[in-house]
Amino acid sequence: MNTQEKWMKEAIKQAKKAYEKDEVPIGCVIVKDNKIIARGYNKREMLQQSYAHAEMIAIQKACKKLNTWRLEECDLYVTLEPCPMCAGAIIQSRIRNVYYGASDFKGGSVKTCIQLFDIKQYNHHPSYVSGICEQECAQLLKTFFKNKRNKNKS
Repeated sequence: MNTQEKWMKEAIKQAKKAYEKDEVPIGCVIVKDNKIIARGYNKREMLQQSYAHAEMIAIQKACKKLNTWRLEECDLYVTLEPCPMCAGAIIQSRIRNVYYGASDFKGGSVKTCIQLFDIKQYNHHPSYVSGICEQECAQLLKTFFKNKRNKNKS
């Protein structure tokens, strides 16, 4: 297992916490100096807040831990391609690298629907790698939504 897979497995653990709480299973970790400094998972239903995405929660925790909004030496691992809000927060917090698992064909804003990190007018451009543990990340989401649909049929 390489380093990227190691940290993505930690993000998957966070996604599974969300799953257990009947939240959309998306998890995130932020790594600095080869150590996790923040973790987050989706809490939109729990908090009834539209911004309670895994990335937003992890970014807030990382900023608090480091006592700065600049996360320039940090890497973010998330199980699903960031949405426009999260991609914007990643740019604004100056995160260095983003690694994600599954692509989001309905709202992905790194590579799939729009490429926010590639807009040359922005003053920060995180590097990114997609497809880390992609099958496992995608399967977790597919299973969650399949179970939701079956529950609604009953």
